[in-house]
Amino acid sequence: MRKLYFAALAMSLSMGAAAQRVQVVKSTEGNVWQKETLKLSQKAAATPIVSVKSGDEGTPFKAWGMTFNELDWDALCMLTRAEQDEVLGRMFAPDGELRFNRGRISPGANDYARSWFSCDEVEGDFELRYFNIDRDKQAIIPFIRAAQRYNPDLTFWISPWSPPSWMKINGDYPVVSSKYNNMPEELNYLLFSGVGGEVDEDEMKLTGARDGQFPRQLATVDYMIQDPRYLQTYANYFCKFIDAYKEQGIPIDMVIYQNEAYSYTPYPGCAWTAAGTVRFNKEYLAPALKRSHPDVKLYLGTFNTNRQDHVEQILSDKDLCDSISGIAFQWEGREILRAIRSQHPEWSYMCSESECGWGSFDWGAAEHTFEMINHYLGNGCDEYNIWNCILADNGESPWGWKQNALVRVDSKSRTFTYTPEYYALRHYSGFIPAGSKVTGYHGAKEGQTPVLTVVRPDGRTVVMAGNFNDDERMVTVEIDGKYLNLSLEPHSMLTAEVGK
Repeated sequence: MRKLYFAALAMSLSMGAAAQRVQVVKSTEGNVWQKETLKLSQKAAATPIVSVKSGDEGTPFKAWGMTFNELDWDALCMLTRAEQDEVLGRMFAPDGELRFNRGRISPGANDYARSWFSCDEVEGDFELRYFNIDRDKQAIIPFIRAAQRYNPDLTFWISPWSPPSWMKINGDYPVVSSKYNNMPEELNYLLFSGVGGEVDEDEMKLTGARDGQFPRQLATVDYMIQDPRYLQTYANYFCKFIDAYKEQGIPIDMVIYQNEAYSYTPYPGCAWTAAGTVRFNKEYLAPALKRSHPDVKLYLGTFNTNRQDHVEQILSDKDLCDSISGIAFQWEGREILRAIRSQHPEWSYMCSESECGWGSFDWGAAEHTFEMINHYLGNGCDEYNIWNCILADNGESPWGWKQNALVRVDSKSRTFTYTPEYYALRHYSGFIPAGSKVTGYHGAKEGQTPVLTVVRPDGRTVVMAGNFNDDERMVTVEIDGKYLNLSLEPHSMLTAEVGK
């Protein structure tokens, strides 16, 4: 009996010790995914940057998403079949490294299409008799089906970059002219017609810092023609797209009316005023979805503006607010996320697009992505969507700008590499499944470190932390009265999984 008692006591102590163990994965430039084991401590090595307790309510998290673009498919197709399978498995398999469970689709061309197209370019086709998704069947749908082989439970949402060109006041797909499109420069005046404004070159920067208010001057007209025939046809266009994709075995469960209404672009785009946004969503798109697809949710966005007054003007329409289920933010919209969410806690919030960089594919881009995920999840978003997941060479689009991706393909050697941003995302998505709850957050400020704590459905606490300074930093996280002391190397990112 005495032996059994001591055996039980030894087992109990052993289990208690095991419960203190923390599995850590850390990455620095050129030395990624290094593993080690730590233990929770009874003492704090530094003032806790975040403190969490069992039972904290937290913000539920739903999905990691990406976008199905034509240029991504082209890059993937440069690889051998075995290499394609490796990349797709790591990205989409439920037990893979990134575990994408959500996909974004653009009805018609976006800025990473091979060229401009829409689903109906027949002018005056108010019956949408010539609507089709023939172009989608060349690349987008094959890409989706390849992903569905690894995760048949993928779900999808849509947002267009531009309506069909004949539905716009300039009769063309861009908003402003450039050497990369054929729109006459004389039509640029439409953007600020009535107030004599000129296109601000600084605002047209497609990458890099755009300090201050963005956009400095809002469009004064809707580029979507506001005639009821056009608005109703465009609402019907969304419904036909959902129907067409359903026939392909691709379920769409959420719609956003426009990507980046506040980027006045030389690539496919469409500027909207606050009044036009309310009119189309409230009077046309929401009723059309209710009639034809009552199970499909309507979100507002994607808000890429920090003009809080403008967003609040849209949200001041109660009838519109009654029709939506959530809001999507990206780029400068991140700056007003917290304020809008505090005003409307009843909705879901999402990051609709990661910030896609400038074709650098470097460690700095990874640090930025790590910070963005920290910001959006820490401020209540339940979905985070990556933009391009795989690109060739310098990531240049047909409209002359370069972007980063998670996987980079060399088109000459037909080889590929997982970029630093791949590992920045993996430090989160590989450890935070749907149903997890974000319980603690410390934003990245100058000289500080981003930290996020999550409780997974299995009850384990996971901590993500980064140090993007030039010197080593000690970060302490308090978990149920004990302390996780993390010594973070310069320019490093880390994930710590605390045992139960």
